[in-house]
Amino acid sequence: MKEEIFSSGRMNPMIDPTLHIWHWHIPVYLFLGGLAAGILFFAALYHILGKENEYKTAVKIAPFLVPFILVIGLGALFLDLSHKIYFWRLYTTIRLESPMSWGAWILMFITPLSIIWCAFNIRELFPKWDWKFKVVIRLEEFLRSYKTLLAWFMLVAAVILGVYTGILFSAFNARPLWNTSILGPLFLASGLSAGAAVIFLMSRSHKEKLLFAKIDLIVIGVELFLIVHLFMGLLASTQVQIDAAMLFLGGPYTASFWIFVVILGMLIPAILEILELRGAKIPGFIPAFLVLLGSLMFRFIFTYAGQFSSWTY
Repeated sequence: MKEEIFSSGRMNPMIDPTLHIWHWHIPVYLFLGGLAAGILFFAALYHILGKENEYKTAVKIAPFLVPFILVIGLGALFLDLSHKIYFWRLYTTIRLESPMSWGAWILMFITPLSIIWCAFNIRELFPKWDWKFKVVIRLEEFLRSYKTLLAWFMLVAAVILGVYTGILFSAFNARPLWNTSILGPLFLASGLSAGAAVIFLMSRSHKEKLLFAKIDLIVIGVELFLIVHLFMGLLASTQVQIDAAMLFLGGPYTASFWIFVVILGMLIPAILEILELRGAKIPGFIPAFLVLLGSLMFRFIFTYAGQFSSWTY
């Protein structure tokens, strides 16, 4: 039965794209949400630690990407909605048991917070910028007096956003591959790795680059640990969950997952970062680009594979 499922063109979503209920919108939304969470997490963390001038890119520069990232991600999510004109109903109620409700509200909270964070640094990064309205200047001065408190809120919100991108999947009880508590921490770790990669790419400070190479190396280790335990948990469960794990262990997603996510997205960047930390001259954009590619492919592959996973074949 398993061989028939894996080999049949009718049943294999890698061959039959009509089985992809979510096309590219959801994976892109999840990737961008995780990336935004990673960037904001490091911005808030190093401000709280009092190192915003030491790690200027992480705290002051990279966060300028976040509002655009969130808008593009929300645009991708909007395109996936079946009843687009009713999107506003997500904000007319709060359902604590609904991941979508959590996601909608955390995004509504973190988007303006990221814009406020950027506003703190506009005049420093753009000295010729001139505020025209006194009310804006007074508002900025008022908010600046609570900057550290806002950083704490942003840190917590970034963690919730990163975890939410995995919990959104794990709430689908009908999909054995997704129905695991490991997805929240795994998606958070993936978002942190992507955020570290972007900061590494944007930074011009050698010290900052080395720091985020080390951070990314640690986070990649955490990701590999979680992936191993994800498969161990699936293989130790019921037959349908074993079948879900086999999608990556000999099934249609084996090559794409292990090549694009694990080897190219984690192991090779980790090796290159270790070499760089030991003084080798490695073009920094290569491991950073591979980490971002692996993070994006992880979400595409996991989205599609999860739809193929079912309690009944």
